[in-house]
Amino acid sequence: MIISRTPYRISFFGGGSDYPSWYRENEGEVISTTIDKYLYLSLRDLPLFFKHNYRIVFSKIEIANSVNEIKFNVIKQIIKKFKIKEGLEIHYDGDLPARSGMGSSSSFVVGLINIFNEFLKNKLTKKELALESLIFEHQILKELVGSQDQIAASYGGFNHIKFYKNDKFNVKSFNIEDSYFNKLNNNLILVYTGINRTAKYVASSYVNKLNNIKKKEMFELIEFVNEAKKIIKNKKTDEFGYLLNESWKLKKSISNNISNDKINNLYSEGLKQGALGGKLLGAGGGGFLLFYLPKDKHKNFLKKYKKIIKINFNFTNQGSSIIYNSNA
Repeated sequence: MIISRTPYRISFFGGGSDYPSWYRENEGEVISTTIDKYLYLSLRDLPLFFKHNYRIVFSKIEIANSVNEIKFNVIKQIIKKFKIKEGLEIHYDGDLPARSGMGSSSSFVVGLINIFNEFLKNKLTKKELALESLIFEHQILKELVGSQDQIAASYGGFNHIKFYKNDKFNVKSFNIEDSYFNKLNNNLILVYTGINRTAKYVASSYVNKLNNIKKKEMFELIEFVNEAKKIIKNKKTDEFGYLLNESWKLKKSISNNISNDKINNLYSEGLKQGALGGKLLGAGGGGFLLFYLPKDKHKNFLKKYKKIIKINFNFTNQGSSIIYNSNA
C-alpha cells in the first residue's frame, strides 16, 4: 500500500498567463501558494483472489477487468502510461470538493504521477514531478488547463512562478519572515459559493481570445504580479487586499463566463462587510471565493453570512509527498 498527499493551491495574481497558448508567445507569471488542505491517493496491488483486475474508488466505485473498460479517463491513461499489467486498487479522497477552483484536477494528476513513480521505485525531484505532470495533462489528456497548478502542487510553498516562451519555468519562493505570511494568512477568508463548474468549459470561452482581443488586459494582469512582488517585499498586507480587488475587476472583464450574478452579489456584500478585496479562484464560474478581510472584522462577517461555508486554512510549504509506503 502506498499513500500520496498533494496540496490544493490558491492563485492570487497572474492567472491566465499560465496557459501555454499565452506564454509561448508572451511569457507569463503568477503568484500562488499551497494550503494545508490535501488530496489523498492510495495505491496497492490487487490480491489475486479478486475476480476483477482493477478497482477504483472515488465518488463512484469502478470495477474493471481490462484497462480499456475503465471509464475514469485519467486513471485509464495513467495505467497505460506506466504500462502496469498487474491488478491495482486506487482510492481517492479530498479535503475539498472537485471543480471548485482550488487546482484539484492538477493536484490529482500530480498525486497520481507521484504515487505511480513510487510504485515503480522511481525517485523524482520536484521539477521532474511538475514536468511529468504537465506533459501528462497537456499532451496525453489534452486538457485545456494552465501550467501553474501542477507546479504549485509539486513544489509547495508561497511562490512566484515565471513561464517562458520555450516552455521552461522558474519557481522562486519569497525570502520573507514567517510573521508576514502569518499575518497575511490571518486576513484571508475562503468561502464556498456552492457552484460546481468544469474549468475547461469556462476557460474555453476566453483562452483563445487572450492573444488578440484581450491582450491588453492580460498584460495588465501580469503587471499586477509585479506590483504584488513589491508589496510582499515591503511586507505590506492591506495593500495586498486592495490589489486583489483591482485584479479581480480586470479579470472579470475578460469573459462574461468568469463570474455571474450570485458571485458578484456575494463579492459586493463582502466588500460592504469590510473586505478590502478578493477574487474567485480558478478559471471562474463558481467554486471558492477568497476575501482579504482584516482579522478584527471576521466575526461580524461570519455573523452576516451564517449559512456560508467558511474553510479554515494555513499556507504550507510542502508539495506532493508520499506519506506511507508499506514496502519501504
